Amino acid sequence: MSASIPELSIVIPAFNEGDRIVSTIQQVSRFLQKEKWTYEVLIVNDGSTDSTAAIVRQSSLSDSHIRLVQNDGNRGKGYSVGHGVQESRAECVLFTDADLSAPIEEAQKLVDPILSGLADVTLGSRGLDRALIGIHQPWMREQSGKVFNRLVRWLLGLKFTDTQCGFKAFRRSAVLPLFERQRIFRFGFDPEILFLAKIRGLRILEVPVRWDHAEGSKVRLFSDAREMFLDLIRIRWNYFRGRYRWEASHDSPGR
Repeated sequence: MSASIPELSIVIPAFNEGDRIVSTIQQVSRFLQKEKWTYEVLIVNDGSTDSTAAIVRQSSLSDSHIRLVQNDGNRGKGYSVGHGVQESRAECVLFTDADLSAPIEEAQKLVDPILSGLADVTLGSRGLDRALIGIHQPWMREQSGKVFNRLVRWLLGLKFTDTQCGFKAFRRSAVLPLFERQRIFRFGFDPEILFLAKIRGLRILEVPVRWDHAEGSKVRLFSDAREMFLDLIRIRWNYFRGRYRWEASHDSPGR
């Protein structure tokens, strides 16, 4: 890859995605080759026990835009996203799930506000315009998501319709201090990062995106839902105990 800094970094957390990671890389690469941005794609391997790492490593040999980032074991989706952001080189970083439930073609909706300086964080949303959902999740999973969103609003004061869509973009320099203070490393990490962005005074923009449910989700409905609820309690407790505090002379948010 050229030593020049790219305009866009795409971070894709991956745990045992060997069956579809080739298709994901191909779809993302085809899209980016048509766009105006210079870019890099970071696949963060979260301790996969299948062929994920080997496939990504082989892809990186034929395409210098592809980078394999290795976690030291299975650390969780939230850890993987944070690791990818820290390893990225562009000022605009987009994270997307490996299943591309939100089509990569929707990226411009999230990237443009970051590049134009209108936002520090953009989050793809299934809740702002549900007509954009093509294939819905199973009924029980969809209802549990709505309940979780109400809890996020109540416990954290985050007035967004959807914090859990795996499609977000960040201004890297603004969010690095957030990921340095991250304490939730699995599926409940999104509300923590958004909560930190809120108390940090960052500009957050929720954007409606197209979305289709894809089979193969790693989320276990009941056990992970319980853990994500407990994560909300942990976030409030961490805040109450001052564990997210910034020193006045350091890490001042930029614009």
